[in-house]
Amino acid sequence: MAPKVLMVAEKPSIALSIASVLSGGQMSSRRGSTEVHEFDGNFLGFSAQYKVTSVIGHVFSVDFPAAYQNWTDTDPLDLFDAPIVKSESNPKAHICRHLSQEARGFGHLVLWLDCDREGENICFEVIECTGFHAKDGKRVYRARFSSVTEKDILKAMNNLVEPNKNEALAVDARQEIDLKVGVSFTRFQTSYFNGKYGNLDSRVISYGPCQTPTLGFCVQRHLQIITFKPEKFWKLHPYILHKGYELKLEWNRNRLFDLDVTEMFRNIIKEDGILKVIAISEKQESKSRPAGLNTVNLLKVASSALGFGPQLAMQLAERLYTQGFISYPRTESTAYPPSFDFRGTLRALDNNPEWREYVQELLADGYVKPRSGNDAGDHPPITPMRSATQDMLGHDAWKLYQYVCQHFLGTLSPDTKYTRVKIEFAVAGELFQCIGQHVTVKGFASIMPWLAVSEKSLPQFTQGEKIEISRIEVDEGNTAPPDYLTESELISLMEKNGIGTDASIPVHINNICERNYVQVQAGRRLVPTALGVSLIRGYQCIDPDLCLPDIRSFIEHQITLVAKGQADHSLVVEHVIKQFKMKFSYFVKQIENMDALFEAEFSPLSDSGRFLSKCGKCLRYMRYISTQPSRLYCGTCEEIYYIPQKGTIKLYKELTCPLDNFELLIFSMPGPEGKSFPLCPYCYNCPPFEGIDTLFGATKTGSTVKSGKGAGMPCFLCPHPTCQHSMISQGVCACPECNGTLVLDPVSAPKWRLYCNMCNCLVFLPEGAHRISTTRDHCPECDSTIIEVDFNKKTTPLKDGATLHVGCVLCDELLHSLVVMKYGRRPYPSTLVKNISDIALTDPKDTQYKFANNNIKKALKDKR
Repeated sequence: MAPKVLMVAEKPSIALSIASVLSGGQMSSRRGSTEVHEFDGNFLGFSAQYKVTSVIGHVFSVDFPAAYQNWTDTDPLDLFDAPIVKSESNPKAHICRHLSQEARGFGHLVLWLDCDREGENICFEVIECTGFHAKDGKRVYRARFSSVTEKDILKAMNNLVEPNKNEALAVDARQEIDLKVGVSFTRFQTSYFNGKYGNLDSRVISYGPCQTPTLGFCVQRHLQIITFKPEKFWKLHPYILHKGYELKLEWNRNRLFDLDVTEMFRNIIKEDGILKVIAISEKQESKSRPAGLNTVNLLKVASSALGFGPQLAMQLAERLYTQGFISYPRTESTAYPPSFDFRGTLRALDNNPEWREYVQELLADGYVKPRSGNDAGDHPPITPMRSATQDMLGHDAWKLYQYVCQHFLGTLSPDTKYTRVKIEFAVAGELFQCIGQHVTVKGFASIMPWLAVSEKSLPQFTQGEKIEISRIEVDEGNTAPPDYLTESELISLMEKNGIGTDASIPVHINNICERNYVQVQAGRRLVPTALGVSLIRGYQCIDPDLCLPDIRSFIEHQITLVAKGQADHSLVVEHVIKQFKMKFSYFVKQIENMDALFEAEFSPLSDSGRFLSKCGKCLRYMRYISTQPSRLYCGTCEEIYYIPQKGTIKLYKELTCPLDNFELLIFSMPGPEGKSFPLCPYCYNCPPFEGIDTLFGATKTGSTVKSGKGAGMPCFLCPHPTCQHSMISQGVCACPECNGTLVLDPVSAPKWRLYCNMCNCLVFLPEGAHRISTTRDHCPECDSTIIEVDFNKKTTPLKDGATLHVGCVLCDELLHSLVVMKYGRRPYPSTLVKNISDIALTDPKDTQYKFANNNIKKALKDKR
């Protein structure tokens, strides 16, 4: 019986490339959670049936069990000893189920995941889903490749190996350490400081074993700048006119910090007035071509020369890789393997009009082998794999691809060679000089002109020749502090100090920007905010290890030992967690030292914001604090209530919630199609109905976001059966685009509309009506809520000037003819919500809670 071979790639586009190459384009494809490609071929010398599919990154993510998710009920210290669980990273994609189904009846598994530690970890996630590890007679293979070209795919297929369990365990170790350490500190800091200060301008005050030392570099430079004391200095520059050239000479003393002494030298030199040529030297110099391009150098160039942040640069590079234009973009190596096919790669580029002539010259005259760089044993340097144009890639991706091509061509080009001439002069015992440069071989600078040696011509001089000084200038200047770190400089510091990996460096830099710890300013310089500075100074006061690179460098070293099989995964995790647990306990005890810095910089909650609505507990007014994260603060009860972010909030007609007596608010999203909805501050933060908190809790990103900060229960999700503001009262029918409910927008007059409480679907109702409201009646045909429309007298479509009309927006011909579907802005990511009917339908047979079925959805779609 022919062997059956299942192949799994990391992305659908790579699966398609693999299947296309191995099948010669003769394959059948079908849709699943990800596409599946099937064909017949040969496997290890036998005829075989192939099936190629993919995951979409990590199948699983680590998190704490549900018992540890509540910030209020869980002491952050307990998280260090808490168990961790793995759950699907993207449950709606059903990748685990997909892999399990596709693996049935197959006896061979070939893993085409990215060839780094993360890819190795995903290998074992795939093995877990397919069940190959537990069944006798089933074989697992690992394909190792650096690009998705036909040559590399075929080579990998002929050299299959076993997946590396140690590298996968190294990723498990890092994930567990980062989760427990990061979430513990983050929860404590966020709860402590956001509960005291109103103008922190950050939703989450996070800590990360890599993120925080990264911020530390930026703050260290900031402190150097603000503590710098400038000093005045002076320089002497004699000028000479010689054979048609005017030359400015440089002083060997460079500069002096005393004006009187500088003036003394100036007068002595002016009195003498004659310079004597005392030495002429000519030297042949060369500027070396670059070594191969690795990830860190690509990120640095992208930031400093192309204007791309590290995060965007990696996204563009990954896209170019999956499309087959460049090799794998995550590599530490700058050395090419001896067997690398340079001529073949050059031929792949010689039809590109941008550098066709240059490539043809290299092929005709003979290219130079690249400099020997560092071989990290992972992947070859980043290399162009096939030709592309700007029209094919788009502006940003083209700029990055163009640089990769130019760098590669530069590595195969000769060194730049030039002649350096130095003329030395003496006058009144003082020495001066001028330097000229003349390029003899342009070399790699022809394709990388920004690295060219600048030319400077000098006239002929004779040793012993005397020349009159035409004038002397005294230049005044001030010593200057270093500038703020650029992203490129920060990347260099992170690499030097072992902070992060080539894959995670962009993530850490992006995190400190998103958390509002630093701001990216002109020249992509990173300027710390008051919050960023206060945090680092606070760590320095309590435990400098928390923000220094040394401890993270030690962790990375231990993780590398795990990857090499030289250290036990569980022992490394246990040791590191034990260290940080002790540090956390000490940090909590000493938090007042950090708080003193915050107190000097930020305003207390009691002095922040403006009075807005009444608390349902004490009936005193609460303050609305508009800075991120937006929230309400009751000074009497000392309670904080988070509200939706990035919109406007105001009192809703002084109405109160029937459940808790809190005054209702109306939240409006920006823009003409932004939704508006009422909410109770207390219900939003503490949903009163079982199950709501699981719908609008934090997204699964390591539990770093407290439930209620931008995610809670507005009235449009409330299943209260009688409250006039709830989904049950204001819901009209099912959304035609998702599992949500179309709800009446209470403040949309005169442009009345329905909006979906889950997606961004909008349905516009008859415009200009005086009033539109829901009733307690339901349509006998489709079970939608009957609405009552009071038309404007001047524009009423009813006969005889009547204005009042009652009907179903779907079944009533008049109303149905007047509705229009659009798409607006949604208040939440759809991944945060599932079918609200799971909660609302307390009795599936009770028609009070039923909304439109699929036929009604189709009716709205047809009307769109």
